[in-house]
Amino acid sequence: METSSPQSDLSLDSATVCTILVNFIRDETRNAGFSRGVVGLSGGVDSAVTAYLAVRALGRENVRAVMMPYKASSPDSLRDAKLVIDALAIASDTVDITPMVDAYLASAGTIDNVRAGNVMARERMIVLYDRSARDGALVLGTSNKTESLLGYGTLFGDMASAINPLGDLYKTQIWQLARALEVPERIIEKQPSADLWTGQTDEGELGFSYTDVDRLLYAMVDDRRTEGELIAMGFAPEFVRQVQRLLQRSQFKRRPPLVAKISHRTVNVDFRYARDWGI
Repeated sequence: METSSPQSDLSLDSATVCTILVNFIRDETRNAGFSRGVVGLSGGVDSAVTAYLAVRALGRENVRAVMMPYKASSPDSLRDAKLVIDALAIASDTVDITPMVDAYLASAGTIDNVRAGNVMARERMIVLYDRSARDGALVLGTSNKTESLLGYGTLFGDMASAINPLGDLYKTQIWQLARALEVPERIIEKQPSADLWTGQTDEGELGFSYTDVDRLLYAMVDDRRTEGELIAMGFAPEFVRQVQRLLQRSQFKRRPPLVAKISHRTVNVDFRYARDWGI
């Protein structure tokens, strides 16, 4: 999996990227007719970066963080989320999703960790969109490019949002941007985890590190290297094929639901006006 050959450059001009993303949040929020944003704050680096960018774009008075622990969530997650809230001086809510999740799980029969985790992720999005309606605020996304390409996220759960400032940044680039934004170092350094069950980590579940897979994905997707070229660069053949399979199998998560075409003007097929036309 490791290679001594030069890899595609994942380094960021963090100042420029930050400016682009702040303008993106500000402009797209206004284009949609809003002035406020709401962020689901998990205690991880992705949601922290979104919150830091949102404050720069909208002002701290227009950003609300929502913490949504489950009974099995690590206390460290809540503590780290509060670090961000205190550092940014933003309003926050804490909503314990345990009663609503357990009410469903009790009726679901035998259920594995992945299914239960999906239920938690979607319940959190129910809470966020309700807060969005209550406050007149857009839900700001926190999913990065690595997760999107691998399908490592819950459709209509943590992958849902109105706008997503992080979706074109790989995980390793998120860490770079976090340091530029001065996100607390303990959040940047912590082991990535969706915190869906005790002991769960992203890299443990995936079976490889973000550092390795980001180098491969950049070469595969951004540089459009062929399988043969990737192997010649030093990537293990099985690793390349494993990531290719993940990319292929998760394509449905990266596109709007397919619409069966009946008319001559079908939404998202022939009728694809930009969201802000006419605003």
